[in-house]
Amino acid sequence: MSTIEATRLSLPVEGMSCASCAGRVERALAAVPGVEGVSVNLATHRATVEGAALDRAALREAVARAGYASPEAVTELDVEGMSCASCTGRVERTLAAVPGVDGVSVNLATHRATVRHAPGAVGRDALEAAVAGAGYRPVPEPAPDAAAAEEAPPPGAGEEAGLRRDALRAIALAAPLFLVEMGGHLLPALHHAVDGTAWRWLGLALATAVMFGPGWRFHRTGWPALFRGGPEMNSLVALGTLAAWAYSVVVTLAPGLVPEGQRHVYFEASAVIVALVLLGRWLEARSRGRASSAIRRLLDLRPATARVERGGAEEEVPASALRVGDVMRLRPGERVPTDAVVLEGESHVDESMVTGESVPVRRGPGDAVVGGTVNGRGALRLRATAVGAGTVLARITRLVEEAQGGKLPVQALADRVTRVFVPAVILVAALTFLGWLAAGAGPAGALVPAVAVLIIACPCAMGLATPVAVMVGTGRAAALGVLFRRGAALQALREVSVVAMDKTGTLTEGRPVLTDLVPAPGFERDALLRLVAAAEASSEHPLAGALREAAKGMELPRAAKVEAVPGMGLRAEVEGRRVEVGADRFMASLGLDVAPFAAAASRLAEAGRSPVFAAVDGRLAGVLAMADPLRATTPAALAALRGMGLRLAMVTGDNRRTAEAVARPLGLDAVEAEVRPEGKVEAVRRLRGAGRIAFVGDGVNDAPALAAADVGIAIGTGTEVAIESAEVVLMSGDPRGIATAVSLSRATMANIRGNLFWAFAYNVVLIPVAVAGLLSPVLAAAAMGLSSVFVVGNALRLRRAS
Repeated sequence: MSTIEATRLSLPVEGMSCASCAGRVERALAAVPGVEGVSVNLATHRATVEGAALDRAALREAVARAGYASPEAVTELDVEGMSCASCTGRVERTLAAVPGVDGVSVNLATHRATVRHAPGAVGRDALEAAVAGAGYRPVPEPAPDAAAAEEAPPPGAGEEAGLRRDALRAIALAAPLFLVEMGGHLLPALHHAVDGTAWRWLGLALATAVMFGPGWRFHRTGWPALFRGGPEMNSLVALGTLAAWAYSVVVTLAPGLVPEGQRHVYFEASAVIVALVLLGRWLEARSRGRASSAIRRLLDLRPATARVERGGAEEEVPASALRVGDVMRLRPGERVPTDAVVLEGESHVDESMVTGESVPVRRGPGDAVVGGTVNGRGALRLRATAVGAGTVLARITRLVEEAQGGKLPVQALADRVTRVFVPAVILVAALTFLGWLAAGAGPAGALVPAVAVLIIACPCAMGLATPVAVMVGTGRAAALGVLFRRGAALQALREVSVVAMDKTGTLTEGRPVLTDLVPAPGFERDALLRLVAAAEASSEHPLAGALREAAKGMELPRAAKVEAVPGMGLRAEVEGRRVEVGADRFMASLGLDVAPFAAAASRLAEAGRSPVFAAVDGRLAGVLAMADPLRATTPAALAALRGMGLRLAMVTGDNRRTAEAVARPLGLDAVEAEVRPEGKVEAVRRLRGAGRIAFVGDGVNDAPALAAADVGIAIGTGTEVAIESAEVVLMSGDPRGIATAVSLSRATMANIRGNLFWAFAYNVVLIPVAVAGLLSPVLAAAAMGLSSVFVVGNALRLRRAS
């Protein structure tokens, strides 16, 4: 929650440099509903806001719209003891109540709480104390030791081991009770042989050992939660099993208190219920471990050691001891220890574990290699460029963890239901007991259906339905080279109806080549190429690279007074001459008529080439054309998207003729041509129509459009700015990854819907069956355990998605 009942809040504000800045922030905050007073201190860079029910998220957005930043910190806590959706809800509400907390998300599948707050507003100790006060166990923050992190057991390994131990102990103790009880129904002689005081005392001993041995975990957590007014799944198991055990104890120790016809014992039921619930929990924990294995597999890609050149000799050191600048030796078949650049040697490197591409990529001097990838047959000499948390592998792992820890909007319904589910089940169980008593069933006859109601109810399946599917889906996506930076993008991508793509670098290679240069009368081709290439020498525009490549071998003079004109072109001074290069609209703004080259420009555009004009000293000097070849996989990628029923559009700064020439053979539904960088956001809005839109891009000028779209998809080979603006990243740069992302999104959402249907239908159908007395508590325990296992097992099917 970000809305809290408060009369005074303090927010940090970054980027203010003068009193005018402070005034702008004050006015922006004052306009937020509910704000009654604002004071901004330029010296401390903090804003103090007064009002009722202040919304920190809305205040931060107001600061951002004013052009400043209110930073937000994130603290993550691993929480032990949560077993169902009611547990996660209780932990969320408890943490949200800590002063200074802006928002909380608790994930049952990962057993992790993510807390958002202003930097320094709340300490980890306060959060851990709140979790402990709610009856759960916060895991202490581990020491930042890279080597220890690599050797640490998988998340949840301790919980799984404990459940395995307790389940096996409970099964061993409960098995004699179960076998004798079931055998008594089949063999009357056995039933009469054990129907005596001695057997009841033995049943009491075995059931008590189960209840307060392996089963103590339910009582340790369940009863405190119940007494605090926040009952959860452990409370149901504790209440149901204790009721059956306590009734049996009374019958055994004080039979006179119970009518003769009601003197039945349920020691086997209480013990077997505990054993079956623990068995189900163990199987669930094992399945969750498999579901979260994606992150572990990423971490396992890191080699343990590296060979480093030090002091003129080669020595083997732990990979965790590597430093930026270290020179390493890599033999054929070895994994790259960390992100590096090739100094010597050539080889083909298998990058499939990072990009999803199965074909090894050639790498030679000057090329970058990613830590964790596998070297081919050549020997390489490398220099480390990033280590530890700064490597590509570490960033991927962090993105996957963040996506897995997020909550999808579809989970809101389950959260609302589970908030009242357990109290409602306890009420139904009490009414069931009273109803059967009123019907004349007696205490024993009323106890059995009431216990069955308590045991059959399973909020755990509801809590796992969404997060475990997100965990498996994002992990599978990472293995295929698709990174969901936010878990909610899984649902948003499922709902898009239009996919708009930037042309350059997305549909095309992003490496244009100069195909034509037609000089005007009075200009010589090579001389014009030399001037234009010199003017563009320091530019990052794709045309600049094509010109530099075309002018190879020429001695280029140094350009001065270089000025980029956004959306138009570039001007510079070369050897005392004014050179201007750009689109026809740039020439028009200079007062130059491009009509003499209209026929040539039209011919080039219809051939799919982009015409660019050049002017020298105020005279039109010629027209140049470049072509950016389509990626080899673009047609297949677009065909796959079209087969999914999506509308396809292209957004480009090229003129209309060139854009149409590129789009025609690709069968695109819409083309937005001659779009300036600042116009891409408006183009996205026009293409959206009545549906939702995903935008795919790779450059700095794509960042606003990526942020404006319902889902932004960045090409991983593009700029850092574009990647930071997107919710989905395609690591390989292959446009076929778009279809992969959409397919995984649809598969994951279908899986979630199936899980939620099962979780709700299970409870809706079986609780009435238990109320009617048609369900044994032992069968209820087995069904309850299997329901969670079914949900996790169903989610695991996503590991085969493609």
